[in-house]
Amino acid sequence: MRKDSKLKRMSFTYDGKRYDVYGNTKSELIRKKTEKIESLKRNEVLICSSMLVRDWANQAVETYKTNLSPNALKNYKYMMNAHVLSELGDMKLKDVKPLHCQKCLNLCEDMAQKTINDIYQIMRFIFSTAVDNALINVSPAAKITKPKGKAYKHRRSLTAYAEGIFLEAIKEHQHGLLFALMWGCGCRPSEAMNVDGRDIVYKEGKPFLHIRGTKTVNSDRYVPIPQLVMDMLPDRLEPFMPLVKTSADHRLNAQSTKRAWASLERIMNIKMGCKVYRNELIPPFPLAPDLVPYCLRHTFCTNLAKYGVDVRVAQALMGHADIKMTSNIYTHVDDRMLVDQFDIITNNSTSSRTLMAAI
Repeated sequence: MRKDSKLKRMSFTYDGKRYDVYGNTKSELIRKKTEKIESLKRNEVLICSSMLVRDWANQAVETYKTNLSPNALKNYKYMMNAHVLSELGDMKLKDVKPLHCQKCLNLCEDMAQKTINDIYQIMRFIFSTAVDNALINVSPAAKITKPKGKAYKHRRSLTAYAEGIFLEAIKEHQHGLLFALMWGCGCRPSEAMNVDGRDIVYKEGKPFLHIRGTKTVNSDRYVPIPQLVMDMLPDRLEPFMPLVKTSADHRLNAQSTKRAWASLERIMNIKMGCKVYRNELIPPFPLAPDLVPYCLRHTFCTNLAKYGVDVRVAQALMGHADIKMTSNIYTHVDDRMLVDQFDIITNNSTSSRTLMAAI
């Protein structure tokens, strides 16, 4: 019974969750229990301040986030469930205080700043839409502060030496084609995983990769395929079969790609001279620890700059929505490029010598 009334209570479990109904008589309790179960079967959720944060968050995402691509929506829900609803999901909307939101966000203090900001925005979205729908008066996430987090590390391209080792290693790797697509065609990791046989197309007799990107409207694009990548393609292309697949003919996912990258790092370390004892690599590891699959895409863009490809063409090939993103890579001149241009700068015209004198 409730402490503040003489109502009787009946508890029951449905789909792994516990529910309570209240009434004056046993028959009323049975009727309310039956109605509640029928409501749950119809997936009906009572929209009120007493609803769980989890229920409201899912309804809000389904209603307001219709502009997201399927992949973006999947990522959004993952972040929301893993970092917000795992802590606040089973609380009632009306019971959530700023303290709860701040504690939840503080748990992310060891994460990257971008990840913290994404979680912060998700939390604000959940409670601001609840305010908009008059479920609560004030958002408990309105004035929370973001923890400092880890600074974003600028992704870099492979050095000339590491790139040479990489090109050797992918020829020995079971899924070398996956990483070749990132290096030679500028695919994002998720894009490379989703390339099918039908995506190899020819324009005026020249091979192009149709990248069916979903991140932005610019993501869907056609990129020339270099000969090294062409040489790694299977002899027979099945239109709706992934180019890179497991032994069971399944498409690679994030976890299997992570394992594939780890094994590629192992091959590269050995090629760089790392010693092996009882099948284990012995430190120090020659391969730089900050290299990740995304660095291959960065290398693709850097190579475009080295080849003299116009930045606007590079933007299209990269699938960037903002040309500033491409320009930031183009203007990042490394020491190797400076050395390559030394003779041109010092041995050219009088104006060049004047420029060097000024420097």
